[in-house]
Amino acid sequence: MAEATGDIGLIGLAVMGQNLILNMDDHGYTVVAYNRTVSKVDDFLAQEAKGTKVQGAHSIEELCKKLKAPRKVMLLVKAGQAVDDFIEQLLPHLEKGDLIIDGGNSHYPDTNRRCKYLQDKGFLFVGTGVSGGEEGARYGPSLMPGGTPEAWPLIKDIFQAVAAKTEEGEPCCDWVGEGGSGHYVKMVHNGIEYGDMQILAEAYDIMKNLLKMSYDDMAATFTEWNKSELDSFLVEITALVLAFKDEDGSPLVEKIRDAAGQKGTGKWTAISALDLGIPVTLVSEAVFARCLSALKDERVAASKILRGPENVQFSGDKKAFLDDIKQAIYAAKIISYAQGFMELRAAGDESKWNLNFGGIALMWRGGCIIRSAFLRDINNAFKTKPDLKNLLLDPFFTKAIHRALPHYRRVASQAMLLGVPVPALTSALSFYDGYRSARVPANLLQAQRDFFGAHTYELEGKTGTWVHTNWTGRGGRVASSTYNA
Repeated sequence: MAEATGDIGLIGLAVMGQNLILNMDDHGYTVVAYNRTVSKVDDFLAQEAKGTKVQGAHSIEELCKKLKAPRKVMLLVKAGQAVDDFIEQLLPHLEKGDLIIDGGNSHYPDTNRRCKYLQDKGFLFVGTGVSGGEEGARYGPSLMPGGTPEAWPLIKDIFQAVAAKTEEGEPCCDWVGEGGSGHYVKMVHNGIEYGDMQILAEAYDIMKNLLKMSYDDMAATFTEWNKSELDSFLVEITALVLAFKDEDGSPLVEKIRDAAGQKGTGKWTAISALDLGIPVTLVSEAVFARCLSALKDERVAASKILRGPENVQFSGDKKAFLDDIKQAIYAAKIISYAQGFMELRAAGDESKWNLNFGGIALMWRGGCIIRSAFLRDINNAFKTKPDLKNLLLDPFFTKAIHRALPHYRRVASQAMLLGVPVPALTSALSFYDGYRSARVPANLLQAQRDFFGAHTYELEGKTGTWVHTNWTGRGGRVASSTYNA
């Protein structure tokens, strides 16, 4: 048999898989392609991959035989059972020390499980986040690999070559950590993406329904904002979407049904935050906003019964209020990323992942959906102080949020007064006000818990000593045990 010449194998020839293969080929790597529907391999080689060094395989066995040792096989297939099925199909044709890479949107507990399962058998495993969509896969995605640490030297050159690059030429890819950490970081990335999208949707709603702006004017505004501190992929595409005309010349977005779908990563981010006890409020509200949007028929019926403010009309300075909206978006984004990194820190501590937060911000600076200019400032914040507890406490972001807050409060209050729903904007602002408060009303909550359930409480200055009060004289002195569920 001919000598194996493949640098890496890739299973899954949907658009992401095809584009990543062509990206690797551009950078001089020989890729062996396989797909469960084998005819797709031949079609790919005859069309998109024509004239490249890409090799095809018509079976898992042939794929593995064409790869140089130690073999590296990347899966870009649907998350869930399909990943496990392909792993089992691969194992008989691999040798100890070979590497399997899962590049799908797998849930991080599955990656933890697969990592241990394969390590116990002598194989290496990597779960990597891949962000940037079709264009990113083709010309430079953000890659977030984690798993068996010994695997990183085997893929570092390939991954960093094909990844997006910052303006300084640094690859938007670095080793994240052990186990499922790569997929966890991708999950939080997607959660922040949910939040960013919801913030922009709420800004659009305010501009359309309070300021009565035309779609062309809104598109021009977002285009202008994209030249400022709001410079980001999502602001850029928001402008393009708002400017896009249907065949009849009317704005296409206006014709799209107002019910947003979701694939679960935002929900996973919110659930993990609850499990960790971290108040990632903006992402959670963004997920709930999509859930509410899905209740289209109920909302239509409710709109005919439930009243809001009468004669909704903004009466202030529209130009000044537009600047308020811009600053509100910026402040909410800062709070959202602060919450996201709080969750990453808590997850890293719990799972004993040695996460590099500045490196994560660097990975997100290019190639991914949430890429934005201010990730450079996040990278700088963690470079300056790696043990930074919260982004809001970094001098740059403290100053930025103080400057934006008066604008932010005007937007939130006007929207609430005039009945425009802004769940993401208001939840982020409430988090900020709670986080900056030396004292919150949780003392009353704890007193209530002790009243009805004898759950006890701690006194100020006596942390660690739990007390129960017989509030009515009839409740007795026996206290409930104290624990965190």
